[in-house]
Amino acid sequence: MKQLRTLTEMLQYARTVGPMTISVACAADADVLEAVEAARKSGVANAILVGDAGKIAEAARGKDVDLSKFEIADEKGGEADAALKAAEIVSGGKAQILMKGMLHTDNFLRGVLNKEKGLRSGGVISHIYFHEIEGFDRIIFITDAAFIPYPDLATKAKIIDNAAKLARSFGVETPKVAVLAAVEVVNPDMPATLDAAALAQMNRRGQIKGCIVDGPLALDNAVSEESARHKGIVSEVAGKADILVTPNIEGGNMLAKSIVYFAPSKTAGVVMGAKAPIVLTSRADTAEAKMFSIAAAVVWAAYQKGR
Repeated sequence: MKQLRTLTEMLQYARTVGPMTISVACAADADVLEAVEAARKSGVANAILVGDAGKIAEAARGKDVDLSKFEIADEKGGEADAALKAAEIVSGGKAQILMKGMLHTDNFLRGVLNKEKGLRSGGVISHIYFHEIEGFDRIIFITDAAFIPYPDLATKAKIIDNAAKLARSFGVETPKVAVLAAVEVVNPDMPATLDAAALAQMNRRGQIKGCIVDGPLALDNAVSEESARHKGIVSEVAGKADILVTPNIEGGNMLAKSIVYFAPSKTAGVVMGAKAPIVLTSRADTAEAKMFSIAAAVVWAAYQKGR
């Protein structure tokens, strides 16, 4: 497939490989219902709505949402029960994607990580933001900005693997991964630079596959070829990065949200590393961002199935 360079292209592609079925935990949320209705109307995804049927109907009232088009799994037992039922629907094969609705993240994750009915894979579960930014000729992936607070070296390697897999499902044949730090030289007093150098070496030795990793790289020379040339950096990644790996959740979260609020952009995100893709959106996310997140999960699910 050709490389998807905008989120609009990604959405269009999702229509060709969809529809998939989403299991929505605690679906009684107007924004979430509008997003799944838009996904249904566009042919990207259908949905099974899990939660209190009365509250779901109340949330849909006054919105352009036709609940008759969805299966509703009535669950009045609370957040934890709804999260577990939604995860079980996916692990049982009735749906291909899990989505977080109106519930606390810790309760949602208990369902995801349940040993018997959840979506444990044995791997590292991480979050990936991805952005279409005005002036860039490609989608930029950022990880981990929402899930793993302070990853160690081994976890960062798994985070890279998750992000590279998602990028490949978007048609990026060999993703270029920049491991970010405040500077582009190794400094023993700056642990992020040591991890970055180690990850680059692990990639060269085949311990991290399917991508090209370099670091440490500062943000400017990771995404700007002019900056990289000015600093004399010779690298396959410098100035051309597809994936930006941040040292910790604070740096990742600030970087991702600064793009949303300071630059003309479109954004979305998914959680990778479980048995199925997970759509975990924020209440502050726009309906468009939720829709793009659903579409990305469909693209990844189709890629896993070899479509």
